[in-house]
Amino acid sequence: MCIWADYPSDMATSGSKGSGRVTPSAKAAAKATRPVQSDRYTPPIDRSQKVSPKWQGYLIIGLFLLGVLIVILNYAGVLPGGVNNLWLLAAIGSIFAGLLVATRYH
Repeated sequence: MCIWADYPSDMATSGSKGSGRVTPSAKAAAKATRPVQSDRYTPPIDRSQKVSPKWQGYLIIGLFLLGVLIVILNYAGVLPGGVNNLWLLAAIGSIFAGLLVATRYH
């Protein structure tokens, strides 16, 4: 008795008819994944709400430069208290604050 006799007879064989493609073509996939149009209307955002104030850009650059300046002055030993890790923490805080302001910039 053959050990392959238990397999179903409708398995794919090398002589099967068709293109042999297992995955759908790009055209068929594009047709199947089109987004559904929503019935809800979302009005566009007014341009006056998208514009950030001019001072915000200066604040971003100022906070970045302040953080870099604190790092340089700390390693030079010019800041009060000598070389101190609290100055580096303040520099990281200034740079992080600049990043937070930059995420709100339009």
